[in-house]
Amino acid sequence: MFMRTLHIIALSAATLVVASPDVSFATEQAQQRRAGRDVRQDTRQHSRDTKQDCRAANQKSNASCRHDKRDTKQQGRQAARDIKY
Repeated sequence: MFMRTLHIIALSAATLVVASPDVSFATEQAQQRRAGRDVRQDTRQHSRDTKQDCRAANQKSNASCRHDKRDTKQQGRQAARDIKY
């Protein structure tokens, strides 16, 4: 009797493990957030490079270079939004 009860409990537990969703995989929404975050991080570095290149070329004022940096960051933010939504 005890062995049969133990067998039923083990079978029930195995069924629950197989039937339950695998929680180790990220949801699609989490993957989208991660991709958006990666785009924004890459954009930050790209915008810094844009401003440094602008200042190194010495072709524009500092205000113009800041504006270029802002535009670059805004484009990155929009790309991240496109991924998420």
